[in-house]
Amino acid sequence: MQSRQWKGQPMSWRLYVAGILMGTGLCTGPVLCDESKDLNGARWVPTDRLSVPDDLEVTLWARTPMVRNPTNMDVDAQGRIWIAEGINYRGHYDRQPEGDRIVVLSDTNGDGQADTHWTFVQEPFLRAPLGIAVIGNQIVVSMTPDMVIYTDVDGDGRFNPEVDRREVLLTGFNGRRHDHSLHSVTVGPDGWWYWNAGNCGALFTDRSGRTFRIGSSYDMREQAGLRSDDGHVYVGGFAARMRPDGTSVQIIGQNFRNSYEQTVTSFGDVFQNDNDDPPACRTTFLMEYGNAGFSSFDGQRSWQADRRPGQSTQISQWRQEDPGTMPAGDVYGGGSPTGIAFYENGALGEGYAGLLLSCEPARNTVFGYLPKPEGAGFRLERFNFLTSNLEEEFEGTDFKGGDRSITGENDKILFRPSDVVVGADGAIYVADWYDPRVGGHQALDNTMSGSIYRIAPKGFRPTIPQVDLSSVRGQMAALKSPAIHVRAQAFQKLQAQGASVLPAINRLLDDPNPYFQARAVWLLPYLGEQGVRRVNRLIDHGDPQIRITAFRAMRRAGLSVLNAANRLMDDISPAVRREVALAMRDMPFSESGNILIELARGYD
Repeated sequence: MQSRQWKGQPMSWRLYVAGILMGTGLCTGPVLCDESKDLNGARWVPTDRLSVPDDLEVTLWARTPMVRNPTNMDVDAQGRIWIAEGINYRGHYDRQPEGDRIVVLSDTNGDGQADTHWTFVQEPFLRAPLGIAVIGNQIVVSMTPDMVIYTDVDGDGRFNPEVDRREVLLTGFNGRRHDHSLHSVTVGPDGWWYWNAGNCGALFTDRSGRTFRIGSSYDMREQAGLRSDDGHVYVGGFAARMRPDGTSVQIIGQNFRNSYEQTVTSFGDVFQNDNDDPPACRTTFLMEYGNAGFSSFDGQRSWQADRRPGQSTQISQWRQEDPGTMPAGDVYGGGSPTGIAFYENGALGEGYAGLLLSCEPARNTVFGYLPKPEGAGFRLERFNFLTSNLEEEFEGTDFKGGDRSITGENDKILFRPSDVVVGADGAIYVADWYDPRVGGHQALDNTMSGSIYRIAPKGFRPTIPQVDLSSVRGQMAALKSPAIHVRAQAFQKLQAQGASVLPAINRLLDDPNPYFQARAVWLLPYLGEQGVRRVNRLIDHGDPQIRITAFRAMRRAGLSVLNAANRLMDDISPAVRREVALAMRDMPFSESGNILIELARGYD
């Protein structure tokens, strides 16, 4: 990626030759003629500063001016990467009065580097949007106070208000100029849309007409402790899922500080990270309906107000000695976590299947985990998947004193990964918000530089499978895609066809890949009586993860699970029993009582 043969030459000579090459078109795309900046001042971290596992390599896929200050990204079925930019981030709110952009980048010749880009949409309303999801021709942008859907009706990849549609799906999220606000949408394997918001609070009404009132000791305290229309009290940051039309919102986790994003596995397990008051950032399995404990349960007091003598920050901030809070997961200390993704299949090979990736820009790292079921949760053992800072000499972050800790220009602390996704080609892509400072309402890099790096096996040549959603065969192939929102399109098509696709789904249930099996399980309740019978039989499957997936699929499809719960209430797996317990929420005791009593008997 770098012109190392120039290293012994004077800088003036190197820039002179660079100018000639750029003028002749020989130095194009992200292949740059200086080690870490171009002639226009755009900067990036050289790939030889980035460490990955020995069997993988990192390459520069794109950089400024193609992309600037990336806050979030997604991929489409053509392998293009869509970026939400944040030029107008916080203190720079008016730096670009015409608004921020949603940008599309493409590698048209398959050489592993983006060679073309264009603006999908730009408008004054967009001021550092924190989320983007590309679901077919629907581009979902999270821009507080709204969740906006731009529908690309003509499919040309450019928003034209005379042809295309713009709709506010939900509104009422607080924190217009704040990170602790509305974040990105992720489509789960069940076809529902998952999303979250930080603890700036919200007062919103879903398309079913139900209003949710969410405040906390951090913001919107007047809403804290108020009951929402579903009968429950929620405080702080929260995660939700809903139907694609904005109806039937369900709060699936609450009382976070500021979880930036969520990822949903094919089994339906949700993982997220969460910000802190230093030093207690964490990566967590989000148990359904879990309370993370950041504020008091009525939302009126911070964790500091309730801290007991002798409690560490890590214990007290997440209330790990209080009943009613979920396990904290991997609490690793000071940081500023951002994007998160889960790799199931693709170019990295089977050895990486089940890899959880979490961006940690304050630590100049993308963490890796291989979650293993443990009891009713997961064991999360952390390692550095991608980092520029093996020495862990951190600067420019709140837990080190903010901008007062910056000692000078230092490549290893300039890598600030803001998001990570699995591409349609099966490689891993990481967006870098290049800056000496992270968090603290600040951005110090006035070049507004940004990059996208690709992590793949050494010598990898990308292949983007052609997606044909007009046939069952093509839909089944798309359901196996490494990219979640390619799979989501396939799910929608297969679900709509009902029982006619059951033979194809039955074949996938016999696939040796357990993630492919799980993707098929979610469709069964929608495939007629035979599909319902098949998902019922899977309640007795030998793999507890498949039993859990079948049980979840029945719930999500609105089927009665009482019979299944009675069969599973004494299951050998604590994780299965966890799911049964969660399903009893809001169920009359006359129906759930014997199940709850049996579950209590099984408690160690």
